[in-house]
Amino acid sequence: MDAQRAKEIYESADNFKVRLDSGEPVWIEDVDVAGGVATVQVGQSPTDVRTVGVEKLEEVSH
Repeated sequence: MDAQRAKEIYESADNFKVRLDSGEPVWIEDVDVAGGVATVQVGQSPTDVRTVGVEKLEEVSH
């Protein structure tokens, strides 16, 4: 995924299914477009927060 799409998903009122390239579902919490990174919550654990390159994010088609 590119940084702009990650930002669009983050700012959208709609819900989008996103996962890491490892297959783990994530919730985007913030996006740094200039840096090309996103802060994500992994799975349902609010304490499992990671900063990853946006290229590691995949939008899951419905």
